[in-house]
Parts: sequence; C-alpha cells; structure tokens
Amino acid sequence: MSALTLYQIVALILLCAGLFGLTQRRSLVGMLISVELMLNGAGLSMVAAAQLTDFSAVLGQLGTLFVMGLAAAEATLVLAMVVVVARRFKSAKSSDITTLKE
Repeated sequence: MSALTLYQIVALILLCAGLFGLTQRRSLVGMLISVELMLNGAGLSMVAAAQLTDFSAVLGQLGTLFVMGLAAAEATLVLAMVVVVARRFKSAKSSDITTLKE
C-alpha cells in the first residue's frame, strides 16, 4: 500500500467522522467542529496528493491554505451566529431551535 493511499484513507476517515458528527450532534458548536473535521480531511487529501504525485506541490499547499482560510472564516461566522442564537433562544442546541420567528 502506497503512502498516498494511506493519506487518502486517513482523509476519508476524517471526512466520515465529520459527516457522522454533523448528522448526530445536537449542539451547534458540535456541528461546527464536525464541519472543521471535514475541511481538514479535504486539506490533508489535497496536500498528500500534491506532495506524492507529479502535481505541483506549491499549488497543493496554496489550495490547502485556501481551505484553511475558508475554514477560519466559516468558524468565525458560525460562532457569531451561535452567540446570537444562544442569547435569543437561551440554548445552543439545534433541537431547541426549530423555528426562527420573532
């Protein structure tokens, strides 16, 4: 088994763990962590593929930096929304927030 295959398997495990967490978690922060896991799996896959194939390593690293920046921006926005929802509904659980009306 090649090193690239091992990296891709680990990335797939991260993706599956994030997907499972996203569907099973009830808190919004838990869902955010799950999405971050999925994005980290995508970044790992990109870097591994760029480093271990004939593809340009620099482009793979730049793509991963873009994914990391996207994840940081997404985390900032989602945490701000969680704070607003928690203040308004007195809970950060997704099951308690079924309707968003005045």
